[in-house]
Amino acid sequence: MGVQEKDQLWGGETTKAVANFPISGEPVPVPVLRWLGRIKGAAARVNAELGLLDPALAERIAAGADSVAAGEHDEQFPVDVFQTGSGTSSNTNANEVIANLAGDTAHPNDHVNMGQSSNDVFPSAVHLAALDEATNDLLPALEQLERSLSAKATEFHDIVKSGRTHLMDAVPVTLGQEFGGYAAQVRLGALRIRNTLPQVAQIPLGGTATGTGLNTHKEFAARVRARLTESTGLEIRGPEDPFEAQGNRDALVELSGMLKVLAVSLTKIANDLALMGSGPRAGLGELFLPELQKGSSIMPGKVNPVIPEVVLQVGAQVIGNDAAITVAGSQGNFELNVRVPLIARNLLESIRLLAASSRIFAEKCVDGIRANEEGANRSAESTLAAATALNPHIGYDRASEIVTEAASSGRMLREVAYEKGVDEETYNRAMDLRKMAQGNL
Repeated sequence: MGVQEKDQLWGGETTKAVANFPISGEPVPVPVLRWLGRIKGAAARVNAELGLLDPALAERIAAGADSVAAGEHDEQFPVDVFQTGSGTSSNTNANEVIANLAGDTAHPNDHVNMGQSSNDVFPSAVHLAALDEATNDLLPALEQLERSLSAKATEFHDIVKSGRTHLMDAVPVTLGQEFGGYAAQVRLGALRIRNTLPQVAQIPLGGTATGTGLNTHKEFAARVRARLTESTGLEIRGPEDPFEAQGNRDALVELSGMLKVLAVSLTKIANDLALMGSGPRAGLGELFLPELQKGSSIMPGKVNPVIPEVVLQVGAQVIGNDAAITVAGSQGNFELNVRVPLIARNLLESIRLLAASSRIFAEKCVDGIRANEEGANRSAESTLAAATALNPHIGYDRASEIVTEAASSGRMLREVAYEKGVDEETYNRAMDLRKMAQGNL
């Protein structure tokens, strides 16, 4: 990572890990590294409180750990994310860096790692990184996108257009109703994610190697959690069962599943907006999407739905990440899951991508969308499915005859309906498009 030997803070075990895992060139996600720093800073102070660690040494260790948590030493973590499945190499990396920051008398294992094991500390850091990023980055981004979609639902509440089912013309709806549905998708997606976080907040810290808590004080884990909760505002919890918490990463798999659901929702929304904005002359042309950049190096004046396309790519990546997380989560054996670095990498990437794309979707696309009222009205007037409203007045079979004749001849519904004996008053009463779109709402 470009660190000169004289500036290197890691030790021999980290050097071995770097040599052993020249896999991707991608380090462990930074939020995990910083949470390792937070946990180890709190652990040093708690061990001093418990009389297990010299207070002066503990404070030097905690100060070093705090600087890691603050991001001052990100470059000191060179171990590839595809490493030993427990994250032992990254935990050792953190121990060595913090011990060197604390000074000559600090030992990476005896002091920095006191009361801990890679098997409980590393997954705890992953859980807390996911909890933190989801709470403070993703959920606010989703709230912003939901507000943008809701604002457009209000703005477009009276604009009638053709509904579509099976990509075919259906009875009229309003643009506002569609955008209200999109806003609800995002709102429910955020709720699903929020509902997983209490499980993600349960960390295995205190279980040490196998969940038994060997070599740690019985008050250690609770005191560390309390310190971390106080310093971050996150509600960090103990495990419902220490062996459950140590042996699997089900809570992270659950969170990933809800991220996948959100990715599916955003894919649907982005596809709809791109289709409704298609044209300007040969597409659906019901929306004007913001024109952000040239869409072609050869076709003058072409503009593409670039932000929806970004959202669609993110959706595909998140769905792929979830598939890998699902496999990784299923491969725990006995007292430990040893696919944690992979889970960490994919889960935190999904959170980051969804947060960033949701903000950009709101700011650079949804907020700037304008309704093409002429195009929407044209589609509303053209949909033959509007004849559904005639069913209560003339019956399904007669309405079907009218639609079939209008479709085959290219004539307007009104003209054919009159020809088939529907009087003008009945037709006008049944075919009020705005009232039709409201249905029984």
